[in-house]
Amino acid sequence: MKDGFISLACGTPKLRLADCAYNAEQTFTMMRSAEQAGVKVLVLPELGLTGYTCGDLFYQDAFLHEAEEALKTVLEATRNLEVVTAVGLPLQVGDRLYNCGAIIQKGQILGLVPKTHLPNYGEFSEKRWFAPAPEREAYADLCGHLTVPFAARQIFHCQNVPGLTLGFEICEDLWSPDSPSVQMAKAGASLIGNLSASNDLVGKDSYRRQLVTTQSAKLQCGYVYSSAGAGESSADLVFGAHQMIAENGTLLAERRFDGGLLVSEVDVQRLRYERRRTQSMEETADRRDYTVFFLPQSKTKLTRYVSTMPFVPEGKEDRDERCREILLLASLGLKRRLEHTGARCAVVGLSGGLDSTLAVLITGLAMKMMDRPLSDIIAVTMPCFGTTDRTRNNAVLLAEQMGASLRTVDISQSVRSHFRDIGHDPEDHDLTYENAQARERTQVLMDIANKHGGLVIGTGDLSELALGWCTYNGDHMSMYGVNASIPKTLVRHLVGYLSRDGEEPELHDVLEDILDTPVSPELLPAVKGEISQRTEDLVGPYELHDFFLYYIIRWGFAPGKVFRLAQHALGRKYSREVILKWLKAFYRRFFTQQFKRNCLPDGPKIGTVSLSPRGDWRMPSDAQAAVWLAEVEALQ
Repeated sequence: MKDGFISLACGTPKLRLADCAYNAEQTFTMMRSAEQAGVKVLVLPELGLTGYTCGDLFYQDAFLHEAEEALKTVLEATRNLEVVTAVGLPLQVGDRLYNCGAIIQKGQILGLVPKTHLPNYGEFSEKRWFAPAPEREAYADLCGHLTVPFAARQIFHCQNVPGLTLGFEICEDLWSPDSPSVQMAKAGASLIGNLSASNDLVGKDSYRRQLVTTQSAKLQCGYVYSSAGAGESSADLVFGAHQMIAENGTLLAERRFDGGLLVSEVDVQRLRYERRRTQSMEETADRRDYTVFFLPQSKTKLTRYVSTMPFVPEGKEDRDERCREILLLASLGLKRRLEHTGARCAVVGLSGGLDSTLAVLITGLAMKMMDRPLSDIIAVTMPCFGTTDRTRNNAVLLAEQMGASLRTVDISQSVRSHFRDIGHDPEDHDLTYENAQARERTQVLMDIANKHGGLVIGTGDLSELALGWCTYNGDHMSMYGVNASIPKTLVRHLVGYLSRDGEEPELHDVLEDILDTPVSPELLPAVKGEISQRTEDLVGPYELHDFFLYYIIRWGFAPGKVFRLAQHALGRKYSREVILKWLKAFYRRFFTQQFKRNCLPDGPKIGTVSLSPRGDWRMPSDAQAAVWLAEVEALQ
């Protein structure tokens, strides 16, 4: 449970229809297996102690008595188990019969949750046997437990795990427009369990999956769905044991047509952060009293998948769709700015590197949207002390093949003159030596834009902004930054997509060579014609920094949790020491470089993470990193 990870499971035990004793044995056996697997919350199918398809047997007193006896057996057999389990059974309260979930732990009944919405259409006839949940909270006597809470929309709060509050609904409750889970989430429930007996039809699994993931997204919660399987009557229906675990719109685990346990982990800390950030989950004052339970603390073993590159979809189809969407958004933003300002041209500094390549390609897309010739793009190459033939030639080739207007301005003499003006020794390759080149390039771009009535298009990306890896008032500055919310790992995929699947096949070869070129600012002299300054040797691997950026900024995770996730996702590629080294560097640079982000030019937001001071990230430039760095040091 450390870091907010809670191990959850769906379970579909073997079942014999109307054989309650057998079903009880299968139930407690599965509960024991879940406990051994470290599961803290287990959801079993609807009416699992009897079977869902028992029909008019639900009228039989002997059958209802056996169902209660079966629950007694489960309670006795699991009195030492910590796992909180939802078990389905029919229950008579007063003169009515209810389809219920019994929420149990350590041989005790925490509460009884009756089904609210009873399907009575098509193959379903539940109103023949069951009554809907009463509006008012009541109590029931069951298995020798007196005054057990009996009500829909109950919530169960773990007193020693912050953010872990449970709610339960039953099958059709999810399909209804006023699902009980909505009110439970408003009352604080972060995890919703659904005991279900949904039969399988062609295409129905897709709709169920959509319901579960959408509900988890809408309610910013974890959702555990467990449906009946083999053992139910096959007279007219087939039950496929559909099991799903979702978190905030993401399906973490799924299985069909197979019994047993499906285990994953939901991050309640992440869910709490999202609710706190968006404030869209308005808490209701009209809520059931908490039932409190306790779970012993333990470190949850992570089995859920954690992507090595959280900004980049992994499947080619999803990745290509994401690339198309990003390119469309970025080019639409630029199109709007060019039209609004009446710019006669767009000026892009083209270095032959990834970022400037993406910027000029996006500019080309914007020009096409406006039915303007690509010659309205002025691509400026500005070779200086560190420029290699490879990058210069790629810049020239790209501009020519696109049809942009190419300008070459060798800035080496201007920079040397500037060194003389400020009394700097050109043999001293310090930051002044590097930054003078970057600022001279920006001056050239700005003045060309003034001369031709254009806008300077920024090339810096989100990863560089997070690290402050830009020269203040140099490449840091532009008139519109099209890459401002695109992280470096995604820049590479966008250029790759345009190379392999874009509409300009003639650009393929030059784009592939740019993709193969080491990332470098080329501000230090080349060595034997080769790039001598490699960015990732200096600031660390962008793969790691983008991973850190995503979890620190998007989810607000503490350093220890970010490190744990990085080890889980990237531990085979990077050692513990390497991850810690660059995590510390990330925090140090992120805090010290905020002053650059606080005066960023405009640029379109294209994803969930942005560092614009006008939108997503407002931070004082003089904030201290001591709290975060101390936690990183403690991990050493």
